[in-house]
Amino acid sequence: MKRIMNMLVILFLLIGSLAGCANSALKAKERVKIGIMLSDVGLGDQSFSDAAFAGLAKAREELDIIFDYRELQSVGTYEKGFTELVEDGNDIVIGLGFMVLEDLEKVAKKYPEQQFILVDSVSELDNITSITFKEEQGSFLAGAVAGMASKSNIVGFVGGADVPLIHKFKVGFEQGVKAVNPVAEVKAAYANDFGNAELGGKIASGMIDEGADVLYAAAGFTGVGVLKEAQSKKKFAIGVDSDQYFFAEKAIITSMLKNVDVALYETVKEFKAEDQLEGKQIELGINEKGVGLAPIRVIKLTPEQEKRLEDLESKLSNNELSIKLD
Repeated sequence: MKRIMNMLVILFLLIGSLAGCANSALKAKERVKIGIMLSDVGLGDQSFSDAAFAGLAKAREELDIIFDYRELQSVGTYEKGFTELVEDGNDIVIGLGFMVLEDLEKVAKKYPEQQFILVDSVSELDNITSITFKEEQGSFLAGAVAGMASKSNIVGFVGGADVPLIHKFKVGFEQGVKAVNPVAEVKAAYANDFGNAELGGKIASGMIDEGADVLYAAAGFTGVGVLKEAQSKKKFAIGVDSDQYFFAEKAIITSMLKNVDVALYETVKEFKAEDQLEGKQIELGINEKGVGLAPIRVIKLTPEQEKRLEDLESKLSNNELSIKLD
C-alpha cells in the first residue's frame, strides 16, 4: 500500500511538473518577438543603431519582449537579413535607416501578413508602419546654439551622405544659425560614409583650418571623428541622435536628440497592447518629443540667449516658425 502511495505521489508531482513546463512554454510563446535589421554601420556606431538597440533593450526589460537583430556585415544584404527575421517567427520586423527601403519592401511583398516597421523613410505598403522625424526642427535649435557660440562667425556641417534625409539636418542647421547670427557663414561637406571616424576627423580639420569654431555632424560614426577632432583643436562641437557629450567632454556644447529609442519603445508598447500595427505613417517632431536638444554644457548661454532659444523652440512647437526644406 505504501509503495502504491509513493507511486501516486511521484505521478502527481510529475504531472504538476509537466503542467508547469507547458505553462512556461505557453508564456514564452505569448511573449512578443521583435526582429531588427540595423543600419549599415551596425552596433557600435555610437549613434543611430545604438539608440535603436537601446530602445529595444528597454522594451525587453520593461515590457517583457524578446528581440533579435541582424547586421549587414553578417548577412551580406538587407533582403537576406529581413527574410531571416521573418522566418524566425518575429511578430514585428524593423528596418532601420533610409537605405533599407527597397529591400524591406521586397520582403514585405513576399510576406503580406507580416508586420514591419520602417524607420527614417516612408513606404506606402499596407503592412509597413513608417516612422520619420522632423530632424530639421532639432537641427534648427542646434544651429541656433552654434550661431550663439561662434566667435569667428564660421561654423561647419558634416553630413554622412548627400541625400534628402541628411539635407533636412543641414537645412535646419543653416537656418537656425542665421536666425540668431545673420552674418555667420556655414561651411558644409558630405563624407559619403557613415562609418569612418578618421575621415570625419580630416573633414573637420579642414573646416577648422578655414576658421570654423563650431562643428555639427549628422554622419553616424564618421561624426564621432568630427567631435573628437573639434576637441583636439580646442573648438566646439554639437552631437547628433543621442547625447554624445561623453565622446568629447571639452568640446560638445549639446547634441541634437533624435529619439529613435523612445519611438521604438513606444511603438512596441502599442503593439503589445493592441496586438497589431496599422499600416500608417508616424512623424515625430518637437511636439511629440521625437527631437530636441541635450543639456547645454561646456559654455554658458547668457539669460538673453537662453530666452531666445526658448522662444525659437516655442515657435517651432506652435508652428509659428517654418523651416524651408530643399
